[in-house]
Amino acid sequence: MKDFIIPSDRDFGTPYVRSTATVTLNIDGFDVTVPEGTSIMRAAAEIGITVPKLCATDNLEAFGSCRLCLVEIEGRNGTPASCTTPVTPGIRVKTQTGKLKDLRRGVMELYISDHPLDCLTCSANGDCELQDMAGAVGLRDVRYEAIDTHFRAKNNSGEANPQWKAKDESNPYFTYDPAKCIVCSRCVRACEEVQGTFALTIEGRGFDSRVSFGAKTDDALASDCVSCGACVQACPTATLQEKSVIEIGTPERSVITTCAYCGVGCQFKAELRGDELVRMVPYKHGKANRGHSCVKGRFAYGYASHQDRILSPMIRDSINDPWKEVSWAEAMEFAANRMKGIISKYGQKSVGVITSSRCTNEETYLVQKLTRGVFLNNNTDTCARVCHSPTGYGLGQTLGTSAGTQDFDSVEHTDVAIVIGANPASGHPVFASRLKKRLRKGAKLIVIDPRRTEMVDSPHIRAAHHLALTPGTNVAMVTALAHVIVTEKLYNEEFIRTRCDWDEFQDYAEFVSRPNHSPEAVEILTGVKAEDVRAAARTYANGGNGSIYYGLGVTEHSQGSTTVIGIANLAMMTGNIGRPGVGVNPLRGQNNVQGSCDMGSFPHELPGYRHVKNDDVRAIYENLWGVKIDNEPGLRIPNMLDAAVEGTFKGLYCQGEDILQSDPDTKHVTAGLAAMECVIVHDLFLNETANYAHVFFPGSSFLEKDGTFTNAERRINMVRKVMAPKQGYADWEVTQMFAQAMGANWNYTHPVQIMEEIAMTTPSFAGVSYDKIEEMGSVQWPCNDKAPQGTPLMHVDAFVRGKGRFINTEYVATDERTGPRFPLLLTTGRILSQYNVGAQTRRTANSTWHAEDVLEIHPHDAEVRGVKEGDWVRLASRAGETTLRATLTDKVNPGVVYTTFHHPDTQANVITTDFSDWATNCPEYKVTAVQVAPSNGPSEWQEEYNAQATLSRRIAAAE
Repeated sequence: MKDFIIPSDRDFGTPYVRSTATVTLNIDGFDVTVPEGTSIMRAAAEIGITVPKLCATDNLEAFGSCRLCLVEIEGRNGTPASCTTPVTPGIRVKTQTGKLKDLRRGVMELYISDHPLDCLTCSANGDCELQDMAGAVGLRDVRYEAIDTHFRAKNNSGEANPQWKAKDESNPYFTYDPAKCIVCSRCVRACEEVQGTFALTIEGRGFDSRVSFGAKTDDALASDCVSCGACVQACPTATLQEKSVIEIGTPERSVITTCAYCGVGCQFKAELRGDELVRMVPYKHGKANRGHSCVKGRFAYGYASHQDRILSPMIRDSINDPWKEVSWAEAMEFAANRMKGIISKYGQKSVGVITSSRCTNEETYLVQKLTRGVFLNNNTDTCARVCHSPTGYGLGQTLGTSAGTQDFDSVEHTDVAIVIGANPASGHPVFASRLKKRLRKGAKLIVIDPRRTEMVDSPHIRAAHHLALTPGTNVAMVTALAHVIVTEKLYNEEFIRTRCDWDEFQDYAEFVSRPNHSPEAVEILTGVKAEDVRAAARTYANGGNGSIYYGLGVTEHSQGSTTVIGIANLAMMTGNIGRPGVGVNPLRGQNNVQGSCDMGSFPHELPGYRHVKNDDVRAIYENLWGVKIDNEPGLRIPNMLDAAVEGTFKGLYCQGEDILQSDPDTKHVTAGLAAMECVIVHDLFLNETANYAHVFFPGSSFLEKDGTFTNAERRINMVRKVMAPKQGYADWEVTQMFAQAMGANWNYTHPVQIMEEIAMTTPSFAGVSYDKIEEMGSVQWPCNDKAPQGTPLMHVDAFVRGKGRFINTEYVATDERTGPRFPLLLTTGRILSQYNVGAQTRRTANSTWHAEDVLEIHPHDAEVRGVKEGDWVRLASRAGETTLRATLTDKVNPGVVYTTFHHPDTQANVITTDFSDWATNCPEYKVTAVQVAPSNGPSEWQEEYNAQATLSRRIAAAE
């Protein structure tokens, strides 16, 4: 593997301009040719000439306020700002003359005259642009006496200075010190242009100008700030500064790696002093995030060093015993003997594995190899099936491949976006910022969601249509949209005839044209007015480039696969496939959901989505591994639990997943785990599943390993080891040690060898290598002889399956119905500050914003039940009950309630049922009939659960 050379992070001052026309000019005697519309500042930077600047940076539009970047142009009067002056053909520019030197020093004197000169003790010392620019312009003295200032708490007479403001330390991750602000507006512009929150503004005029978090009474924590860090990154001084830098010091080295939270796949520079992580800075060359981040990736990495983390292997004979810390060798021997004994007694199909969507591709590949090549069965499953398996089925059936069609850059070309069953602002915030930026430029948005999410109405954006449908009626809604497009002949006939099967479309058109699929007919089901559905359909069909983005609100239904098929039908019939700005795009929930699917984590598929029944595919692995692979699909997680209760499934290796908290029908999961004789949990913390484990293998965080993640756009990003594993081994090494203890002859020495095996055996990865990823920055599969540089856009000239396939989407109501006992519908989701089951984010300061799960309920439903804001309520379903606090909001319609599932104290999934998608068994998390009533506190089940968890987590004192 080649050494990774970090590309230059040089700031060119203004953004790159995309233009086919070019302009040639002369700067300081050098000719330079740049795209038309480029600023003089950037043109100079392209040939290595740095023009001093303070308010300019290349991820923000030019502003021209600091007056430090002045230049002279032959034949023109004055000294224009180079950041706001575009190039023109033939001009001759001077960046360094006596006049410019004097002007720049004068400007710097004014800045420094109202700035504290505490550079030696300042947290930005060595990383301060104001300091750098003072040196660059040759400032050696300040002629102005600092009398009226903003940086002294008291004036020369000892009286309180009314201009001075105290440092704001309310945010858990960064500080705001007004005394050091130079009012360059970079933070305000970053909040507006990059993040799109508009939480910051400049208050006052002239000398009284200051950055403000909104109202005078608002501090950073109380404001609309979402703590994405864009303002901190933009700040050229120590005005906005990470608390970690203040506490630890300026970082001295950096490593490029990939975030381990959602499926956007943001790349970061992990900046360190020694082996201590100082901060995570979004990487400007990251092709998914383009230098932006959210609160989780930017700041919530502290879990990796949290005191709850387990660093020693542990074993116990019974789940009622305390844990015993042992050596790695003893843990491996204990676990292998247990598993071998189970296989000997109950047969080779009595054990299985669960792979992780948080671990690397290489680690996931080894875990599925463990069950197929060592246990000799196909009992492998993953949380990816629990969330996005309908995507694999639906897109595979219609388009021919089980993944999204676009890259994230594509959103910059969309004219109309449908967001259905997803809230990117909370679940995929970096993508949401890019979408909102496009919306502010005039694109239209259609939101299909039971809740009024942040995407419906937030600063400077508003959805053109919000179809607030009843949970469980996605298929009826999507089919009604198709009905309008077909009956009003808004479809793209040329595209359909060329790219799809016309006869199949004719059958589908006849199906959706039936009166029972009209918006008027389904209004009673969806609760959405027919005229609103018709208007939305026309907007999508007639609006130009139409893109669809969807999430778990589509897939986690009994008809999840049908809805995905319906979405693909919409895209095909309107010709919105195969070019920038269009497509069908699943928003993956975890960092490697896509990769865990690609690597063969499903019980019926080998890596690359090839069925285990195919003799030629099995032969590839049989010849390489030297074993016979079972040709029968294995067990999914629900089947494993059913078989455990029945007594035929007895052993489980679970890496990086907490099925007891994340899977539906918690009581059933508990019963299944309790019936097993050997549960091995491989994780960072003693999670909820570990309450029923017999072996605990301590895991390594994403900071402690090499490998790759594959994000929602099929982009394979490098994960690079930032520090040594705290417990001694990367996760792939632990899996290998266990396989060796089971008798396997595995001898990998680095993940690069595992990726070589993946490329050798998986057609869509045939051209993938670490060297190629290092060279290109990232690669999007398929990457092979047909696409040696990868595939940013899928289905450009033809669908993977040949002709696009239209499939009828008949609405079938879920078996989960409301009634007198359970009259409300519960749907679940995420919140910005927390992630999945909260194992990582709950162990960071992110809990400042979301310390507990709460139940959103409409004021009308609350009033008739006697529920007030903040009250404890009992939430009950046919499956179970829990208690949590209520919050009254009109974000949900009457009859619908909503909660998150981030906190184990709530255990929201004790409420959800075992209904699932008809094609993939993906659980129906999003529709549960419930009742809400006032409560005095935790339910009996919660108290019993917490007591058992406390008992189970005891660790015996070392002997």
